[in-house]
Amino acid sequence: MATVTADPERDDVVRRGVRLSVATFAYNLLEGMVAIVAGVMAGSVALVGSTIGIVLAALSLVIMPLLARAKHRVAIRMGSGALAAEAQQTSLCAYLSAILLGGLALNATLGWWWADPIAALVMVPIIAKEGAEGCPGFAMHSLMGHCPHSEASPAPPHISV
Repeated sequence: MATVTADPERDDVVRRGVRLSVATFAYNLLEGMVAIVAGVMAGSVALVGSTIGIVLAALSLVIMPLLARAKHRVAIRMGSGALAAEAQQTSLCAYLSAILLGGLALNATLGWWWADPIAALVMVPIIAKEGAEGCPGFAMHSLMGHCPHSEASPAPPHISV
C-alpha cells in the first residue's frame, strides 16, 4: 500500500475552504429556516406530512454516522485535519436528521403541525454555532464577500485529529 504524506500547507487551504463553506451554508440555511418557521407560525404557510422527507431523514440518520466513522478513519490514516473536520460535520448531520425526523414524524402521525417548525427552531442554535465556529465574524463581514479570519486563523481545537 502506498504511503500518504500530509501536506500541511494544502491541508490548511482545504481546512479554510471547508470552514468558509460551512459558515456560508449555515447562515443561508438559518435565513431560510427562520422565514419558513415565521410563515408557519403566522398561519400563512400550511404544512402537510412528507413521506419523502421522513424516508430521507431516516436514511440520513442511518447512513451519516457510518459515513462519519469512515471519514474519521481515513482522516487519521492520512493525517488530515480537514477531513477530520468533514467527518465531524457529517456526524452533526446525523443529529440534525434526528431532529428533523422527530418533527416530520410528529406532524405526519399525530397531526401536530407545530412540531416541524419547533424542530427547525431546535436546529437553529446548533447550525448557528457551527457557522460561527466555521468563520468567526462571518455575519458581520458577509456583505464584503470574505471571511476576515480565514487567512490566518488556526482551525478550532475540535477539528484536530
